[in-house]
Amino acid sequence: MPRTNLNDILIFMAVVDAGSFIAGGQAMGLSRSAAGKAVIRLEDRLGARLLNRTTRTLSLTDEGRVFYERGLQILASVAEAEASLGGQSGMPRGLLRLTVPDAFGRLVVLPLLEKYLRAWPDIQVEVSFTDHLSDIIEDGFDLAIRIGAAASDTRLVSRVIATYKTRLCASPSYLAANGAPREIEDLAAHDCLIFANRNQRQGWRFRGKGGSWIKAQGRSRLRLDSGEAIRDAALAGLGIALLPDFLIAGDLAAGRLRQVLPDLEADDAKIVTLYPDKRLLEPRIHRFVDLMVEALGHERSDARSSP
Repeated sequence: MPRTNLNDILIFMAVVDAGSFIAGGQAMGLSRSAAGKAVIRLEDRLGARLLNRTTRTLSLTDEGRVFYERGLQILASVAEAEASLGGQSGMPRGLLRLTVPDAFGRLVVLPLLEKYLRAWPDIQVEVSFTDHLSDIIEDGFDLAIRIGAAASDTRLVSRVIATYKTRLCASPSYLAANGAPREIEDLAAHDCLIFANRNQRQGWRFRGKGGSWIKAQGRSRLRLDSGEAIRDAALAGLGIALLPDFLIAGDLAAGRLRQVLPDLEADDAKIVTLYPDKRLLEPRIHRFVDLMVEALGHERSDARSSP
């Protein structure tokens, strides 16, 4: 089977960018007919229709959209390779695909994305907001942001970019009805709101006397796969939660939640970036990681207020 002509790919992308065969062909120095034939050759080679054609409009098929996005990634990699040979830092461009925890993504990452997009006009971003752990490589993500999950896959590079304190908390209504625990052992008599999904289940541990870690034993009648859902359940008086400062600082300050067993030292919530192990990291990824480190690297016990 013949190898795909790379120029046909560039012509296809030019047609998509311009929105027509005429304008896309002109951008590549070609006639409408030549641009159309290049796209047909590419579709025949791939065995898939990339464009829906009508007399007036063009639109990407699902396969065309995937192929176009991968093309943007390839162009970004080529641009960085050229920049590295020229001694330049490389300008971010192309599509950045992220997967981020739901609550952290909306509260913390979205404001950074606004700054990132404003700084680099040639960048596009797609974000999956989910607390489920995706296969970064198989699902085609450039970068994952996770809470407390270092890389177990040797194909991935992990980097801790921020650390937040976690605190036990409950609503005033729950504490009025059930009393406040005075010792770690008292948690066994309380409803503990636990993070859990198919892949992981949160365990609570605290530093005891002598510096050793002690696992807390508590009832776990309600388990949820979303940090924000756990916060909502705590606000509703359904139990005691262990949550990071960025999610509950505003609730603690306003009295909607109260800290429980404040003298206990819990595991910090580490914010980790994960990305495929590459010798040459594309500028779009590198610059966004740098932005997060710059904005969040100082975050430790200082809390970020919830809206």
